[in-house]
Amino acid sequence: MQVDIKRIKLRKRVRKDPGDIEGLADSMSRFGQLHPLVVTKRYVLVSGRRRLEAAKSLGWTTIEAITLSGRSKAQLLELELDENIYRSQLTRDEIEEAAARLERLRNPGFFARIWNSICAFFKRLFSAED
Repeated sequence: MQVDIKRIKLRKRVRKDPGDIEGLADSMSRFGQLHPLVVTKRYVLVSGRRRLEAAKSLGWTTIEAITLSGRSKAQLLELELDENIYRSQLTRDEIEEAAARLERLRNPGFFARIWNSICAFFKRLFSAED
């Protein structure tokens, strides 16, 4: 559900400094919000502070959120910890491989461009018959 950003309350957080959110804000501007925040029924933020700060920096007035109810304070803290601990950074090799793949997709070679043109031609040809 969409939640008015002004309604979201921040209480004591495990992560003190959200760090540089410029990259996240750029991503959210380009691709939208990929993961919702988690808030309590009283709109206390459980997880997603960096997404919230990025949305604020973009001037958004609402943000997608999931509402939890019936959780103890200990469970809410566990959820906050879970989101921040159990993620794995990409390795240097994984980042380099992904960057190379992206480069090939953005700038296909000569034969790839010819093949893409042939495929597009036949797509248009057969979709015109429908």
